[in-house]
Amino acid sequence: MSLTAQYLEKGREIISVVEKQETTILEVAQLFAQSILKGRMVHLFGSGHSRMMVEEMWPRYGSFPGFNPIVELSLSFHNLVVGANGQRQAMFLENVSGLAKRILRNFDTSPQDAALIISSSGCNVVPIEMAEEFQKRKVKVVALVSRLHLEGSTSKKADGKKLTDFADYVLDTGAPLGDAMLFIDGLDTPVAPGSTLGGVLLINCLKAEIAKMLHQNGKSPKVLSSGKIVGERRAEELFESAYDEHAHLLAKLYQNVGPPK
Repeated sequence: MSLTAQYLEKGREIISVVEKQETTILEVAQLFAQSILKGRMVHLFGSGHSRMMVEEMWPRYGSFPGFNPIVELSLSFHNLVVGANGQRQAMFLENVSGLAKRILRNFDTSPQDAALIISSSGCNVVPIEMAEEFQKRKVKVVALVSRLHLEGSTSKKADGKKLTDFADYVLDTGAPLGDAMLFIDGLDTPVAPGSTLGGVLLINCLKAEIAKMLHQNGKSPKVLSSGKIVGERRAEELFESAYDEHAHLLAKLYQNVGPPK
């Protein structure tokens, strides 16, 4: 069997893992939809390559307002690889205790909010502490992890706790321990990771279910759409109104920032 065929077969296995989580997907979608219906936001966070799942949710075609993408460039700017802003620094910073609290210091959250924290291993400090801080603020937390990778890994947090210890719901990408899925004869290091594939499936299942729930509850989402589908004028109207709605929602997160006066 070719490596392409092997990867596609592994992909089908990941689809099966996601499929078995339909009940949890619906529960999480309901949680997120309720936050948006109440005029609040779903906070999204992922360090390293997990930021891709944040950007997959919003903003892009087929997506809609209601999400607060928290992307820290110091934790996820990989393009230079080495030198200033390199990968070594990013991997170091994602295990600095206290950084998550400083990030959330910028936002006036509410118990009506919800949060999605993405981390394949669920063992790096910043994502774990981000979930912990959200729970301290009475915000419901959903963890998106690769369960086999998490179970086979050791937490880098001093107390040994993992992301799932601070989650109200857990979603599993279905990726294996170590993430990479294919072995080549004579090469002792596997290639071709699977967590992104499973993560994108979960994100878009959630997105679709949330859109349906919003629409059924009288809040049809302003979906970023191609002019080739809805017409150029309608597409422009959707882009402008969706970005305006995002700005208005985001403004609430800055409204009462800081200690009570």
